[in-house]
Amino acid sequence: MFNETIRPRRLRTSDCLRRMVRETRISPDSLIWPIFVREGTDIYEEIPSLPGQYHYSPDQLYRMIDRARAHGVSRVILFGLPAHKDECGSGAWAADGIVQQGIRKIKELAPEMYVITDVCMCEYTSHGHCGILCGHDVDNDKTLEVLCKTALSHAQAGADMVAPSDMMDGRVARIREILDAHGFQNVPVMSYAAKYASYFYGPFRDAAGSAPSFGDRRSYQMDWHNAREAMRECELDVQEGADILMVKPALSYLDLIHEARRRFDLPIAAYSVSGEYAMIKAAAKAGLIDEHGVMCESAVSIFRAGADILITYYACELADAIRKGEIG
Repeated sequence: MFNETIRPRRLRTSDCLRRMVRETRISPDSLIWPIFVREGTDIYEEIPSLPGQYHYSPDQLYRMIDRARAHGVSRVILFGLPAHKDECGSGAWAADGIVQQGIRKIKELAPEMYVITDVCMCEYTSHGHCGILCGHDVDNDKTLEVLCKTALSHAQAGADMVAPSDMMDGRVARIREILDAHGFQNVPVMSYAAKYASYFYGPFRDAAGSAPSFGDRRSYQMDWHNAREAMRECELDVQEGADILMVKPALSYLDLIHEARRRFDLPIAAYSVSGEYAMIKAAAKAGLIDEHGVMCESAVSIFRAGADILITYYACELADAIRKGEIG
């Protein structure tokens, strides 16, 4: 029998009340904006596969800084596009490499901006794989050596945090060891702990020029059928000294974000990847959805699942929505 005294709808009767009783709270401080830095000068070009996102040469990064400041975004993660690639991806750890240039320029223009760097080889290798090849296979241990050099070079250039995304076994421990040995004990490691071999990465690979020239990355990125394996990967990274655990992609992996939050007491990050962003953009352009509404709802779902941090191409727009009280 219906009990007329129990009416959950009472708490939904006004915007003021709905905002007061929200269960999921979000701050602009939890948002990280991915930025593509491209070698050269006078480059400020929209990325066709990621409308509203740009390639910046270091001298044009002031445009990104101005936009970030205007929206209250103060955390970025850098991806580099070098002018030249080689078999071992030597541009990744070069002192004057493109990410290193980007770090220095941002710190010169906006010292308050928190700069995280993606540590991987795929943008720098001529074959597009995430490490050193032995035949057609990526050699785990040889790759660890170059990942360590890359992470160290980023810290030396002024990076505030490094984020290895390669999915090599043991890389968190090795990176932690080399950073500590060179006086960078306070540079955190945000590990791409559960990174899947996803079809959602297509626009990013176009934007970063990082598609593999042969084969795929399924021998080192995770099979998207597996959930328990993701928790094993997270546990290993915790043991190796990771400071933050990341799940990538986000929307199709909310169950894993939730389970990681339940099991581990480290901050949990999620990466709302290029394909997720591009699908919203395309559907909105076709008039099928309300872009702003879907953007907000998608982001809240990720935080509701348990994420503390969201890496998103919508960082600026979401920061505005949070400030307006539309979410958060």
